[in-house]
Amino acid sequence: MSESSLQKREYAMRQNQLDRRRFLKNTTALGVMAMASRCLVAAEPKAGARPNILLCLADDWGWPHAGAYGDKVVKTPSFDRLAEEGVLFQHNFISSPSCTPCRNALLTGQQFYRLEEGANLWSTLDVNHPNFMFLLREAGYEIGHWRKAWGPGNFRKGGYTEHPCGPNSGFDAFLKNRDKSKPFCFWFGTSDPHRGYAKGSGAKSGIEVDKVHVPEFYPNNAEVRGDIADYYFEVQRWDRDVGNAMKLLENEKVLDNTIIVMTGDHGMPFPRCKGNLYDWGARVPLAISWGDKVKPGRTVTDFTSFTDLAPTFLEAAGVKTPKEMTGHSLLSILKENGEGRVDSERSFMVFGRERHVPAQKKPSTQGYPARAIRTDKWLLILNLEPDRWPAGVPQGATHSIGSFADCDNGPTKSVIVKMKDDPRNGKFYDLCFAKRGAVELYDCEKDTDHVNNLAADPKHAGTIDKLRSQLVGYLEATGDPRFTGKPVKFAEYPYRP
Repeated sequence: MSESSLQKREYAMRQNQLDRRRFLKNTTALGVMAMASRCLVAAEPKAGARPNILLCLADDWGWPHAGAYGDKVVKTPSFDRLAEEGVLFQHNFISSPSCTPCRNALLTGQQFYRLEEGANLWSTLDVNHPNFMFLLREAGYEIGHWRKAWGPGNFRKGGYTEHPCGPNSGFDAFLKNRDKSKPFCFWFGTSDPHRGYAKGSGAKSGIEVDKVHVPEFYPNNAEVRGDIADYYFEVQRWDRDVGNAMKLLENEKVLDNTIIVMTGDHGMPFPRCKGNLYDWGARVPLAISWGDKVKPGRTVTDFTSFTDLAPTFLEAAGVKTPKEMTGHSLLSILKENGEGRVDSERSFMVFGRERHVPAQKKPSTQGYPARAIRTDKWLLILNLEPDRWPAGVPQGATHSIGSFADCDNGPTKSVIVKMKDDPRNGKFYDLCFAKRGAVELYDCEKDTDHVNNLAADPKHAGTIDKLRSQLVGYLEATGDPRFTGKPVKFAEYPYRP
C-alpha cells in the first residue's frame, strides 16, 4: 500500500470512529480491536457503589516468578492470595519492556509508539494524552501514589505541573487522610526487584539457591543461580509490601469494594529479559481481585495488555473511555464465570520497543526498534534495524553502564560476557548479546524460553507471512509511525536522566 493511501485511511479512521470500527471488525487479523466499541461509554454505577482501586506495580518483576505460576522457589503469598480470591491472567504483556514507555502506556491506555517522546526511557509524557488517574480525579476520586509510579523522566517537559499519578504519600497516610466520602485510586509502587542487589541476600534469607530455575539462555551455575536468588529476595520483599497494603484495606473495612491489581512493568533485569521482546522480557504476572464482584480462583488465558488497565478502571468507575485509548476493558472478563479463553477475540498481543538507554554508537540516541506479535503458538519479532546491537554496543556506549548498556550490570551479565569465545558456552553470549536477524520466529509450545529461531526454515515461511500481515495490520490501524508514513522521530527525542 502506498504512503498516500495509508495517510488517507488513517485520516478517515480518525475522522469517523464508526468507519474505523467497521474496518477493524471486517479485518480478521485485527479482530481483537473490535472490542473497542464495547467500552467507549461505561454504564454509571449506582450511587455509593463505585469501587476503590489499588494498583500495585513492581519494578522489573517478570513472568513466571510467582507461586501461582508454578515457581516452587520464590514465595509470593500476597500475589497467590489475589489469584485465589480473584483472577489469574496467564498471558499478560506489557506495551514496551522498558520502564517509562511501559508506565506511559499503562497511564494513557495507549500503545507506547503513539506517545511521541514517551515511547523512550527517561523521557516525558505529553499532558494532552488522556491520563486515567486524572480522569478518575475529575470524576470524584481521590488519587495518589507511593514510591516509583510514573517514570523515570521529567514530567514537566510534557506540560505537567504536578506528578502524573497525583500526590506522593505512604498508603497508610493516604488512607488516614483521605475524604472517606469519595472512592480512591492509589498507585502503590516500588523499586523492587530492580538492581542493584546485595550479593548473597537470597541465600541468607533462606531461598533454596540450588533449586532456582535457570532458563536455557543462561549457564546453570552457582553464580547465575545466586544472582536469580538475590532477585527473588526482592520479589518476596515486594510481595510482603502488597500484603501489608491489603491489611490496611482490611483494617479500613474497604477491601471488599476495592479492585486490587498486582503486576510488574517488564521482565527481570537480566540478559535477554528486560528490554527484550521474548516472554522473559515482555510477559508479566497479573492477578486482579475485587471482593465478591469476581468469582474466585479463576485462571484465564486471554491475551491482555498493560494498555487494558486504564479502560478497566474507567469502566468500573462509570467514566467514559477516551477514544484515543487502544486498550480494552477487562471488566467483562472479570465478571465472567468461565476459565481458559473467555473472549475468543483476545487471541494475540502486540508489543515492541524503541530506545532504552543510549546504548548504540553515536548518535547514541538511536535505539533498537522492534515490534512483535505473540499468539498461543507463535512469537514473531521484527527487528527493524538488525545491523545494530540488541543490547547495545560492546564498547563505545555513552551510558554509564558501559558495554551492552541496554542490559543492567550484574553477576549473570558478567559471567556470560566472559564466555564470548568459549567453544562450549559461547552460545549463551550469542543469545544474549550478539546481533540478531531481521526476523525471529519461535514455537512457544515447544520452546518456552525462545532460544530456537525458526525464521530461516522454509517450511515456516507461510507462518511468518501470516503473522507479519497480522502484526503490520494492527500497527497501521493503531498509528505506529514506523508503519503509517508519519515522521519517525524516536531517535530525535532527548534522554532526560
